[in-house]
Amino acid sequence: MKTRSSHSPGRHAGGRRLMTVMAAFAMAAPLLALPVSGMAGDDDRGSHHRSDHEEARRALLSGEVLSLRQVLDVVARDYPGEPIEIEFEHDDGMYLYELKLLQASGRIIKMKVDAATGKIISVKARDRKEEDDD
Repeated sequence: MKTRSSHSPGRHAGGRRLMTVMAAFAMAAPLLALPVSGMAGDDDRGSHHRSDHEEARRALLSGEVLSLRQVLDVVARDYPGEPIEIEFEHDDGMYLYELKLLQASGRIIKMKVDAATGKIISVKARDRKEEDDD
């Protein structure tokens, strides 16, 4: 006779789904050089989004920038956490990854990283509760 476990059947499915999404994200990292957020209000999203993606892909393939995976590996040495927001930008002639990381403690780290070198340019940290109070 089979017995059922005490936890709900969907509980592990959600975890597997999250792991699948994260695995897909990691595999797509070399090509993930497009803005992930800050685009919802753009009226010209289609053409602007494509040109940003094409420029980012060209920069990656030409070796001008590091892949997202490489940058996340460098960042994780000093700032462990799960990426919850990623943007790729070209500002003032410089390619940047703007990252938002959620640490195990609940602290949120926002940083800008030089996409060409992996050097962390700026870091801001705050506890998650402080953000919820805003």
